Amino acid sequence: MRETRTIEFKETITNTFLKTVSAFSNYDGGEIFFGIDDNGKIKGLSDVKQACLDIENKINDSITPQPDYTLELQNNDRTIKLTVKGGLQKPYLYKSKAYKRNDTATIEVDTLELSRLILEGKNIRFEELPCKDQNLTFDTLCQKLKECIQIETFNQDTLKTLNLYNSAIGYNNAAGILADKNHFPGIDIAKFGENISVIHKRATFDNISILTVYEKTLEIFRDYYQYEEIQGADRKKIEKIPEAAFREAIANALIHRTWDVEPQIKVSMFDDRIEIISPGGLPSGITVDEYLSGKLSVLRNRNLANVFYRLGFVEIFGTGITRIKQLYEGELKQPDFEVSENTIKIVLPVFEKDLDLTEDERKIYKLLSRTMLKSISEIAPYVPFGKSKTTQLLKEMSKKGVVRIEGRGRSTKYAAQ
Repeated sequence: MRETRTIEFKETITNTFLKTVSAFSNYDGGEIFFGIDDNGKIKGLSDVKQACLDIENKINDSITPQPDYTLELQNNDRTIKLTVKGGLQKPYLYKSKAYKRNDTATIEVDTLELSRLILEGKNIRFEELPCKDQNLTFDTLCQKLKECIQIETFNQDTLKTLNLYNSAIGYNNAAGILADKNHFPGIDIAKFGENISVIHKRATFDNISILTVYEKTLEIFRDYYQYEEIQGADRKKIEKIPEAAFREAIANALIHRTWDVEPQIKVSMFDDRIEIISPGGLPSGITVDEYLSGKLSVLRNRNLANVFYRLGFVEIFGTGITRIKQLYEGELKQPDFEVSENTIKIVLPVFEKDLDLTEDERKIYKLLSRTMLKSISEIAPYVPFGKSKTTQLLKEMSKKGVVRIEGRGRSTKYAAQ
């Protein structure tokens, strides 16, 4: 066992562990083991019963509000496990400061993070706060409601129904984000050529309704990743990347991003893929595995999500990732999803043409990336044959022009062409 974001070791009992209690309480919980050194080696405590009393007294006297925790003796009563649960009454403060985990370290939260914890403790979301601009118009939203669900009458009652307005605070931030003109960031798009130094198109959509941002982004997508083929008397639309997958990815980015920061959603378009990077990691209450599997959905911006759902831009909440995966079913190159503390990245690859690969070659090709070179040692463990056959297959694939080889001898590495 080693220290992680949710596990910390303490050889002795000092007040420093209280910062970590604050951090675990403010977020998703964790465990602190006393009597174990930083390397995970058991050292033991001389008097575990007194140690438990000391830990309990320090927490009760120093952390406000009272966190939810349990103490358990382990390793033949030589060590103590302190389990701290994520709390509802955030922020949990130690000496009037709130803390969070940063990998294996505990650090004080910044002003933005503290304000988020305060709102979360009050069960208020940023989109529900009063919008600083109350002089808003909604021509785009009105038009979309007429087109998509045949709403003929659009007035203040419509906005109340959509949870965008109430008489106490006026328009909220969700209304501002949907308004024709606003102060919120949008999407920055770049279409690259053969490398990132060659930019074929650059477009930025800011300070306008996200419904307009959504539509304009789709227009640029269609210019580069769709074309028509004449087949006899018919014209057939060909998709290099499924539009349905791109729609889901952009809608997810707009619905789930954090809106209290300035960065735009970044859309980088390449000949072989699209990368979409959205500000804000996963909301509290959902793990990476739950997000990727589609088993659980936690809406950061439920009012915005509700509007997108009513307009038919998204289907049932929480199915976006699953739908994207389904649209690539059977393809050699699959979508990639990367989650960090502050961003979510979705990579949509271009559909591969018929590469005339054998079944064994297809197994190898699925492991390769155009952007990351891999050695034989990194490939062989994931295919059902040895290094020698893997090397030979890669050489054959190189002759077919689907794999590039760089380096020589033990430094040889491979990537998709």
